[in-house]
Amino acid sequence: MTAMSPIRTIRISRLTLLVSLLLIVVPVRGDDGPTPYPLATCIVSDEKLGEMGKPVLINHQGRQIGFCCDSCIAKFRKAPAQYLAKLPDPAAKP
Repeated sequence: MTAMSPIRTIRISRLTLLVSLLLIVVPVRGDDGPTPYPLATCIVSDEKLGEMGKPVLINHQGRQIGFCCDSCIAKFRKAPAQYLAKLPDPAAKP
């Protein structure tokens, strides 16, 4: 059994550190975040986004959903399927 020299050990340690840092910093391919919200209106009230102040966006099951105000979020959470039916199918190609 041959003992590793201190120089070789330092090189291996640096390589391990570099690989570890890259895994932390570089995003994983294919994870682009939620699907962007495709409508210009609130999914609940159908008000144009931005008319009542800054629109509120949430992430719901990998999709971004837009609301005109916080109270619409509560309505959405009570019956999401009803409102999600307004959105185009994310699997459909434009």
